[in-house]
Amino acid sequence: MSGTVAKHVTLVGELSRLVGNHNLLEVSEAEQELACEGDHNESLKKIRKLLSNDKVRDIDAVRLVMLYSLHYEKNSNNDINGLIDMLKKRNTSDKLVKLVRAVLEFSGNKGGRSDLFTTENVRAFTKRMIKGLKGVENIYTQHTPLLKEILDDIIKGKLKETSYPYLSGTQIRERPQDIIVFYIGGVTYEESVTVYQLNKQSLGVRILLGGTAVHNFTSFLNEIKSAERFSSYAQH
Repeated sequence: MSGTVAKHVTLVGELSRLVGNHNLLEVSEAEQELACEGDHNESLKKIRKLLSNDKVRDIDAVRLVMLYSLHYEKNSNNDINGLIDMLKKRNTSDKLVKLVRAVLEFSGNKGGRSDLFTTENVRAFTKRMIKGLKGVENIYTQHTPLLKEILDDIIKGKLKETSYPYLSGTQIRERPQDIIVFYIGGVTYEESVTVYQLNKQSLGVRILLGGTAVHNFTSFLNEIKSAERFSSYAQH
């Protein structure tokens, strides 16, 4: 028992040190607001402040700029170029900086991405705020993946056929008991938690989640690099 406690204390202490040394709480809060809210000026101000902080790691700074770029790509007042310049002034490696543009090609509007930062999503978040953040434990867990909405619709029998047509051509009339979700390109830990929580609720369905990989930010960047290399090869 003594050894287990010592390991626990060591791990928690190290995590606490990393969080403090790299301003991860402030970074995480800014990320959540970028994903769930639509206040452009406030988000831009927070990101500029974090990019000016030497304690923030380059990889976290790049992730913030990527999220900002994806969210506000269509905003006529966006300052994507200005934030990229700030990354360069931080002496962030050129390889990381170039990935900001690459993620727009990979996941932005040019890549055919459906807009996940719509007015409806922002309105839904506002409703949660008014109700006292119902279902949201704290500001660091505001975001829920699109998978949650899709699974809720499947369980309720309300999944739109126009967006998710049946492969066999025949409709399923009865409520499904088993749902298998497979992500080509990789699944995230957040999506794994979502499936775990739905299974825990005992809704009369069993959900199995799989994918070609389990992504963290580093592996996702590698995916973008691979796509960028393939695109360059195809053009030549």
